[in-house]
Amino acid sequence: MPHSQSSAPRGRVRLARGASPWLLPTVATAAVSLTRARRSGRWAAVAVPATALAAGMLWFFRDPEREIAEGRVISPADGVVQSIMPWKDGRTRVAIFMSPLNVHVNRAPLAGTVTSVEHIPGGFVPAFNKESENNERVVWHFDTELGDIEMVQIAGAVARRIVPYVPQGTKVEQGERIGLIRFGSRVDIYLPKGVDVAVEVGQNTTAGVTRIDRH
Repeated sequence: MPHSQSSAPRGRVRLARGASPWLLPTVATAAVSLTRARRSGRWAAVAVPATALAAGMLWFFRDPEREIAEGRVISPADGVVQSIMPWKDGRTRVAIFMSPLNVHVNRAPLAGTVTSVEHIPGGFVPAFNKESENNERVVWHFDTELGDIEMVQIAGAVARRIVPYVPQGTKVEQGERIGLIRFGSRVDIYLPKGVDVAVEVGQNTTAGVTRIDRH
């Protein structure tokens, strides 16, 4: 299946879908405070933190275009590989921790059909904590050339909302944007039995670019 993002202008950055509920009030507050700061010292005191917060929000919700890499399985998330664990059923789980500095738009690791998107309520402990296994999460299953591929978006201590972009039954291209996690969080991908892992714990990953499996 062709990569639709490969023809996008490199270096172009847009804002992530699902950012509006957080971004619009913050930017509006900054704009109002800056306008009124010219006439009031009280508003000037508000303008500085409000503008800094708005700038931080704009940076957090950035969604850069990517030249999608070749490979059977590519990273669904920007971040750092937190753990690589063998699973009882023969699969291997690769957990990618996303800090608030990372891009938080997640991408499809393979081309295929979304067979299920399940939201599971839970807690909000830090995503690097072992107890984050019980956090709020969205479990994805893709029907791909490698069979069923499971991917899990896990909310963190600050992330209180996961925003899926595509519903069950959608055919997706490898590297296509499929969802957003607001603020720090984690993404797990389960590689099928027989698929060797190409990344290492502590390695940085880029969604749509870093290859997860070995040749």
